[in-house]
Amino acid sequence: MDKLHEECGVFAVYGHPEAANLTYLGLYALQHRGQESAGIAAGGGGTVYCHKAMGHVADIFTPPVLGSLAGEQAIGHTRYSTAGDTDPGNAQPFSVTCNKGRIAVAHNGNIINATGLRRELEREGSIFQSSCDTEVILHLVARSRERTTAGALREALLQLDGAFSLVFLAEDRVIVARDPHGFRPLALGRMELSGGRVCYVFASETCAFDLIGAVYMDDVAPGEMVIAGPEGLTRERFAPESPRAYCVFEHVYFSRPDSYVFGRSVSETREMLGRLLARECPAEADVVVPVPDSGVAAAIGYSHESRIPFRQALIRNHYVGRTFIEPSQAIRDFGVKLKLNPVRRLLEGQRVVLVDDSIVRGTTSRKIVRMVRGAGAREVHLRISCPPTISPCYYGVDTPDKRELIAANSTVEEIRRFVEADSLGYLPIGALREAVGDAAGEYCYACYTGAYPTELIHVDDLLASRPQRF
Repeated sequence: MDKLHEECGVFAVYGHPEAANLTYLGLYALQHRGQESAGIAAGGGGTVYCHKAMGHVADIFTPPVLGSLAGEQAIGHTRYSTAGDTDPGNAQPFSVTCNKGRIAVAHNGNIINATGLRRELEREGSIFQSSCDTEVILHLVARSRERTTAGALREALLQLDGAFSLVFLAEDRVIVARDPHGFRPLALGRMELSGGRVCYVFASETCAFDLIGAVYMDDVAPGEMVIAGPEGLTRERFAPESPRAYCVFEHVYFSRPDSYVFGRSVSETREMLGRLLARECPAEADVVVPVPDSGVAAAIGYSHESRIPFRQALIRNHYVGRTFIEPSQAIRDFGVKLKLNPVRRLLEGQRVVLVDDSIVRGTTSRKIVRMVRGAGAREVHLRISCPPTISPCYYGVDTPDKRELIAANSTVEEIRRFVEADSLGYLPIGALREAVGDAAGEYCYACYTGAYPTELIHVDDLLASRPQRF
């Protein structure tokens, strides 16, 4: 529960008379990927309309707002900042009018050479309105001498280094693309309309397809650009083959368990994480208790494998906003108590296996262990369904500096003492690979190993430009 920050969700639709409404529903399903801001750009017939704001999807897109977003194609974005300030100006999609017409773009990931590209563009006269790396893409497209929008976007993509799954809206088409390593997911689906027409949809996770009744077809391949336009669906490779580097944390934490990500069931992966965790880090205990929500599936797997009863003994309040009023009289661990409350009846006198997905700084884990003890648990054995997080991520996960990652600076025994658990066990890296079925070595484990799949030649720039939010 001691979390890394979440990233972003993207959605796109082409060829539906209610494109903006479908995008709203798609973003609603992807709300877990970012709660800071959301936006939709919709178009058709030579126009593009855009609306974005800070806040949750359901609060931003009222019926009058959705009614103003006309057209049969749309893109949408829900954001948690991983690069750029927490500011309304950084909400996506970004939309401009240029020599390619009216265009808009939204993006999930992190472009690690964005600072260098931005400096070069500013030297040549470009004016930026945000501190977000996504805006760089629009400037590269606008200055391209390619005649077609697709050609200009292709040229822009070849200049980017890092992680990106992006959705792009032109006046008569939707274009999506995924970086050559495939860090971030992007799925393709379709809907059958009356009269034999077909609508194409794209989303960060397949759970968005379930809500609107779309059928999952395939993933957009790493290094692939897909164009949905008047001529139908066109798929092409814009970059040469690169080693795959799917973000394993999508399966550990980010994605909803009812999604298929990188072609694999997230729920199935998480249950396997729990099963392997029980084999690798057994405990003599009376109950298995998840830290909700992301620890639930792994705790079920741990319970099945160990045959220790599963109990939902921590209840999460899902209606906690980003701000709240704290009593003037200090209440210990108030922030955690606001989000979680123990069921004392299930914990009193019990030896508890507490299952969570990660420990980052360790402070939240310590508060939860204290809470479980305070509810009467006799022993608390903390089990983490991934390896220790020892390195920052530069590909779209807003991890702290290495100095703030407890596992980068402490032994497992030191962490156990800090979080005040009776025992502490992490899932080994080999078991994590087994859980995601990574026989071919196609996942990125950099946050657990420090071995990055790209040359981090721009990391110093990135760290210098990234705001601190810790």
